[in-house]
Amino acid sequence: MKSLNNIFRQWLLLGLLVFTTPAVMMAQSTKEEPIKVIYPGDSVAVTVIDIPPHDAMDTLLLSPDREARLKGTSIQDSAKINRDWSKWRPNPKKALWLAVVLPGAGQIYNRKYWKLPIFYGGIAGCIYAMTWNNQMYRDYSRAYVDIMDSDPSTQSYNDFLHLGNAVNEGNKQYYQDLFKKRKDRYRRWRDLSIFATIGIYALSVIDAYVDASLSDFDISDDLSLHVAPAIINVNSMTGPGNPLKSSAIGIGCSLTF
Repeated sequence: MKSLNNIFRQWLLLGLLVFTTPAVMMAQSTKEEPIKVIYPGDSVAVTVIDIPPHDAMDTLLLSPDREARLKGTSIQDSAKINRDWSKWRPNPKKALWLAVVLPGAGQIYNRKYWKLPIFYGGIAGCIYAMTWNNQMYRDYSRAYVDIMDSDPSTQSYNDFLHLGNAVNEGNKQYYQDLFKKRKDRYRRWRDLSIFATIGIYALSVIDAYVDASLSDFDISDDLSLHVAPAIINVNSMTGPGNPLKSSAIGIGCSLTF
């Protein structure tokens, strides 16, 4: 009978271990002391090691540096999401360098998109004029060289003559002067197109920098222009001896901003 009681106690203890161990592992206990399971009247004691809660394990797995980086990243992300674009002000130096590297990039950075067609249209037009004038200059330069030499095989100048016209000894000097003038004219126009392209590029850089610098310029809401008649004292100009010309009537303007 005693052996049956021992067997029953062992099976009961085993059952307690089977059902108690998973519950203890899943419990979020904060106690530091281990849990002991002791059957009454028996000398057998089972110690169950306390397992830290799930949140504590996550905290232990993260190093302080990594946790700080994660917090900093989350703060930056929330700042980007909650950024108030109405209070955003561009950096003048950044706008300047962006415009230097790529024409129009400064205007994009300043959020002045309506200026892009103006600058890009001006640059495209100047580049087209420069290319066309350069091509005409090369053609007339070749024709001028051909009409100036005595080689009959070089007659590229005939491409510029009207139908039925030909170069002979009577009009050769006229066409030589004509080709020379047109060659110089297209060369001058080509150079002007180059300077115009550089000017528009420089204007885009200056505009990006000035626009970014004036983005935080405070203008009063009481922006007004007052024009009213005024009496101007001109004694210092005409002298005290002329009372008829001591004053004059004019218009006074005052600008408030």
